Amino acid sequence: MDGAKLTPQQTRAAEAAFVSQCSLASLQPHLPLGWPVPPEIPPSPKKSYRSGYGYPFQAEVADRAQVLGWKDLSDFDLLLRLVDFSHLRPVLAHLLGWQSGRGWQPFDPVSLFLLVAWQITNRWKRSQTLRNLADPRYADYARFFGFQNGVYPTEGGLRYFLTGLGCHSDADGESVAVKQGEVVVQVLVQKLNLLLTGAVDVLRAAQVLSGPAWEEALLCPDGQLHDAASQPHCISVTENCYQPCTPDQPRPCPAKPKERRGCECDHLACAQVCRHATSRDPQARYVWYTGSNQSADHPNRSTQAEDRQSEHGEGHYGYRSLPLRLADPLRRFSVTVLNDVRPAHEHEDLPSAALLLQLKKYYPDLRVDAVAGDAGLGFDSFLHTVYSLRARRVVDLRQHATDRDEPLWPTRGYDDRGRPVCNYGYRLVSYGFDRQRQRHTWCCDQACLKGKQPEVRLAQVVYPPPECPYQLQRHGHGRVVAVGERFADASIRLVRDIPVGSSTWKALYRRARNAVEGRNARLEDWGLKRMPVYGLPRVKALIFLADTLDTLTTLARLVREATLAGCAA
Repeated sequence: MDGAKLTPQQTRAAEAAFVSQCSLASLQPHLPLGWPVPPEIPPSPKKSYRSGYGYPFQAEVADRAQVLGWKDLSDFDLLLRLVDFSHLRPVLAHLLGWQSGRGWQPFDPVSLFLLVAWQITNRWKRSQTLRNLADPRYADYARFFGFQNGVYPTEGGLRYFLTGLGCHSDADGESVAVKQGEVVVQVLVQKLNLLLTGAVDVLRAAQVLSGPAWEEALLCPDGQLHDAASQPHCISVTENCYQPCTPDQPRPCPAKPKERRGCECDHLACAQVCRHATSRDPQARYVWYTGSNQSADHPNRSTQAEDRQSEHGEGHYGYRSLPLRLADPLRRFSVTVLNDVRPAHEHEDLPSAALLLQLKKYYPDLRVDAVAGDAGLGFDSFLHTVYSLRARRVVDLRQHATDRDEPLWPTRGYDDRGRPVCNYGYRLVSYGFDRQRQRHTWCCDQACLKGKQPEVRLAQVVYPPPECPYQLQRHGHGRVVAVGERFADASIRLVRDIPVGSSTWKALYRRARNAVEGRNARLEDWGLKRMPVYGLPRVKALIFLADTLDTLTTLARLVREATLAGCAA
């Protein structure tokens, strides 16, 4: 079969190293896989719990026949057998902000972690999950999670778990400095990324991730909109709408400057919070989404100006998750390495740049080769950050009105796709990217002497231009231009380290889009396109837990594939 027509599953099954390393037979001596604990994480201060997780399949691990029989289980059931989550306990206790062993006796956080994961994979509501937990039909799952003697958490207990994780994720104020022009912006670090890094380390311990994927990493940042659980009443809500006011001094309404009726905020009902604001989702914001998954060179992309397409799109009121995906081109799958969650209206470039800057902390041995993303990331701060990491920029082009002014191209020195243009309107040819010097070499190859037509024909210029100094024989390749971080005019918006539209560009960009869209589809399939919980802390915690679960179920799925491929061989 043609390699280009193989499905990802067939590609992995055809790789001998994947089948031999990742099957249940090969992993059996190393099972269960342990959860890594960072050295800076202290032990849990709690000494006793109302539940107690312990790896429940220790007896089965020693029996090869039973281990091989696991291949017929679901992803979640296989995951419970592959991984010992006991060492996740201090990590969760740290993320929940527990600092003292005194006080109430909580449930084991590992039990709650697995319970929420069970809920996500089955797309159940919280109430249905708790009913099923108490149902004798699911008694084995209750035992696997560590619940005993009919003592189960309430809905309030699960809400507390999510709220605690979300509220303490950035409570210590640790931040990353991102350069935005002449200004340095501090972006808060999310400690919930410890869950994602732990899941990735477990995946690497099973040797599921190929070596080239880690040593020449393709990173794919993206943003996914999640509708809030609350129904919006006013789409112009800002933070000021949640500040207290008095009838004598009402708060200014942000809707009125937009020629909307808005609210006078002179009623007692508006004293603490504007009555038209969503009190249970105070951080949710409205955004009009006009984005497209089509790249700039897609044949079906509209040629209309952006201002003429402003009526197209759809409104979203809620939040935006910002996963940073790692694509494995050899084994054709991807995982989330870091994440952040923001109100829907915030731009993606600054927090995504901050995630890239945190890679050295969370993954010190990861070597980034390229970063690919859509045009929403094509801002100076993000492009500068990628360049500072010595990675190639494969970011879709962000358009500007000046790009349509073709006579301006020879003056500024480049066209609307970031390709250098000479003073006489000829487009230069790419001669490759020098990784050592981090610069892209372009040459004109004396196109004017070879009968080629200029990209932009200028008035009052004779072609071929006799005054061009690069027509001399000593200039073998004509004019040579080296583009590093920026063009000669200090612009960075259109600078790319791989020619836009080339075969290499298309391969990397499409691989990146597949990686992020696959993750977004998984969360939507789990019912997380519209959030089932209220408030940014719970939304943040649930999305991080879902991304962690996505990585872990990917591990289970690929281990099953390797086992089945080995049996078929």
